[in-house]
Amino acid sequence: MRKIAIVTGASSGIGGATAVALAERGVDSIVTFNSHEDRVRDVVEAVRQRGAKAVPLRLDVGESARFIAFRDEVIAALDSEWKASSFDYLVNNAGFLQMALFEDTTEELFDAYMRVLFKGPYFLTQALLPVLADGGAIVNVTSNSIFQNGLASGVSAYASMKGGLTVLTSYMAKEFSRRRIRVNSVAPGATRTRIGDDAYDKHPEAIQQIVGTTALGRLGEATDVGAAIAAVLSDDFRWVTGQHIEASGGARLSVAS
Repeated sequence: MRKIAIVTGASSGIGGATAVALAERGVDSIVTFNSHEDRVRDVVEAVRQRGAKAVPLRLDVGESARFIAFRDEVIAALDSEWKASSFDYLVNNAGFLQMALFEDTTEELFDAYMRVLFKGPYFLTQALLPVLADGGAIVNVTSNSIFQNGLASGVSAYASMKGGLTVLTSYMAKEFSRRRIRVNSVAPGATRTRIGDDAYDKHPEAIQQIVGTTALGRLGEATDVGAAIAAVLSDDFRWVTGQHIEASGGARLSVAS
């Protein structure tokens, strides 16, 4: 029986790379997108080329009132595409980043971060839990901005929500253990994705500074993090739960020359 994952925010970046990495391990996916249906088609094709299946479903993680309806869509897709009644893995990945110093952070931005980065994963997981198979696994995608070595100006609200998601991961791991569901978080460091409105493409000068202080000597790619998430979901990590794993190539472990 093939394993099935749900990956949120999978139209590109880390979410898309995770779906592809899972496909390479023989795992099919339901991949969610919000506003970039064209991009998610590329992910679906990349998954197909690796011998797996990806089914796209639209989801705005900031609209929790829609989660029960989304669960119904998931149940219908599981039945029509796989003749299955449950899925095995959940990746809470969807998010956004808008830089703002503490004194410039508006309540509107703060509330948007809360809805998408914390409330969304909380209540989406709650809605999907009845359909998640016993013995399954969850990965919450956080950020190394929550750690001392990842502190950066302009992300106080973003990092605070990711910190909340990290604490939530520990509680999920504790409470879901009665169903043998493993829950871990993966915290990416600086990663070349489209987040922050293609910030790394627009500000290439920032890359060299990051590379100079990263132990492995380069900027992270979405495929690096996607591979880590796929590994943590897999049976290779069957004895690991409630852990917070940084995937940053050793951020701040090197000193720029």
